Amino acid sequence: MSGIENVDSINEYKAQLMRRATYASVTVAFTLIIIKFIAYVLTGSVAVLSSLVDSVLDAFASVVNLFAVRHALTPADEEHRFGHGKAEPLAGLAQAAFIAGSSLFLVFEAINRMINPLQIQHSIVGIVVIVISLVFTILLVMFQKHVVRQTQSIAIHADSIHYLSDVAMNLSVIAALILSAYFGWLIADPVFALGIAAYIVYSAWQIASNSLNQLMDRELPDVDRHRIMKIAMQHPAVKSLHELRTRASGKDVFIQLHLEMDGAIALLNAHTIADEVELELREAFPNADIIIHEDPEGLEE
Repeated sequence: MSGIENVDSINEYKAQLMRRATYASVTVAFTLIIIKFIAYVLTGSVAVLSSLVDSVLDAFASVVNLFAVRHALTPADEEHRFGHGKAEPLAGLAQAAFIAGSSLFLVFEAINRMINPLQIQHSIVGIVVIVISLVFTILLVMFQKHVVRQTQSIAIHADSIHYLSDVAMNLSVIAALILSAYFGWLIADPVFALGIAAYIVYSAWQIASNSLNQLMDRELPDVDRHRIMKIAMQHPAVKSLHELRTRASGKDVFIQLHLEMDGAIALLNAHTIADEVELELREAFPNADIIIHEDPEGLEE
């Protein structure tokens, strides 16, 4: 298998992983909505309600991610030469805005329950339902983390952060149900709900920050930039480099740099050296679109 075919095979595998992650996310989200709605009707717990609302948000976010990932995986065309990768951070930004706004509903509901406390009913049912939700969520997060490690997808990462917050949320809901039903601490239910709302806002900020970084073409992390420079400088014919520019768009990475070489070598040789450096970079960054300009040594000065 040639290098190009190998890269194409890896990219197709990553695309399949991303699609499966979106399907799994949507399935889990709608399953949790059903069982949490039943739990809220039976218990009347505002903490359970907050968890239900968050699952509704999860469903919305997961559906948005499903379409965003499908669009982001569409190959580049004549109108989108750099591909459609920015559909992912756009979806993440939409998630963050929706999540932050809906958390206000939880805050108002929790404050109302503080003013008008309500005895929790059928707490055992609520606890069992939340435990089931916890198991589903943990399994989904484990799969999403695997996909993120393989693909670096910002949309899947955003979804993973959201569902990871659900793990903490479900644990806090269980604690609220136990304290309210068995210890008479009615205030625990709305207090935990306020904590959950705060955590949701924090998660929304993380998602928005990551999305904005890609939309604003922020440079790759320093560790990646240093890796690029190290790979380029390892070639014996490369004297130096400058004008290194990088950015990410969805799963794709864009790298531009100028290589400095001996000014006396032939243009064909300089082109061959640049191709060899590009091949090394592509092995380290399989999804990279790489542009290399050849300069005579010292020209930058």
